[in-house]
Amino acid sequence: MKKILLTALLAVVTVSAFAQAKRPTIMVMPSDAWCKTNGYVTEIDNMGTKVYASDYAAALGDIDLISVIAKLNDLMNDRGFPLQNLESVMKDINNTSAELALVEGKNGGSVAESLYDQVRNRAKADIIMQVTWDVVTVGPKKAVRYTLQGLDSYTNKQVAGASGTGAPSHEVDEAMLLAEAVVANMDAFVGRLQSHFDDMFANGREVSYLIRISDIWENDLESDYDGYALSEILDDWFYDNTEGHRYNIADQSETQMTLNQVRIPIYDERGRANDANRFIRDLVRYLRAEPFLIEDIKILNQGLGRCVLILGEK
Repeated sequence: MKKILLTALLAVVTVSAFAQAKRPTIMVMPSDAWCKTNGYVTEIDNMGTKVYASDYAAALGDIDLISVIAKLNDLMNDRGFPLQNLESVMKDINNTSAELALVEGKNGGSVAESLYDQVRNRAKADIIMQVTWDVVTVGPKKAVRYTLQGLDSYTNKQVAGASGTGAPSHEVDEAMLLAEAVVANMDAFVGRLQSHFDDMFANGREVSYLIRISDIWENDLESDYDGYALSEILDDWFYDNTEGHRYNIADQSETQMTLNQVRIPIYDERGRANDANRFIRDLVRYLRAEPFLIEDIKILNQGLGRCVLILGEK
């Protein structure tokens, strides 16, 4: 009887430890709205159109932002969430010459990579915790209005949110005002983050793909391989390799196939965090082997959760 009770206790402890280990990695970042309001943006010429992007390097010179990120990191760390620090990630990007804002293809094609994508790709956090806040004066006191958004860093979908205004206080430190304001809603916010991660752990991480045919390739998605169209072969591969066979072919023609809501294992067979690029490499190897022998395949990354696969192009 004692042996049975001891075994049961060990099982409970093991399950508890395993559950505690299943926490999403968080990175706190200022929202685009906060960066724009405070002047931390840079102008970009996007094919003749001027657009503005958040300048995180400049924003990190704001002592209030540094304090707010540190305070929110403390709140999340106290609740057992592993963290990535924006300032450390930015330093890593700036100190690594291999990190490029423009990835050029051998045939002259290119894909622009925003600073936001660079940060996400380097940090590989599961959740981006975006914060927006400002200080309002209430008589002799001050209060913080805030919005927190938990974004799946692979899909940019919001999975948790909280907003409100803290109680007026004589406190002058913005980080302390924000911490006091958000703590009332933090448990519900954290619960939604954890529920999203638990769903990913059970059913796979969501990513998307665009498979295109190069205009210089002699074949297309209707080309026959052992009695099956290439589109059918791709459909079967995703069925066999996705978590719970969960994926959606949103659009298909002879020259391209769009797949969304593709659920991939959250970790690969070596225990590494999976992403759209790492998962699709097995498909590339599959297509390069017999009977397909499609040697020329290009992968273009568009963030952690999306890839473009171009068949017939180096």
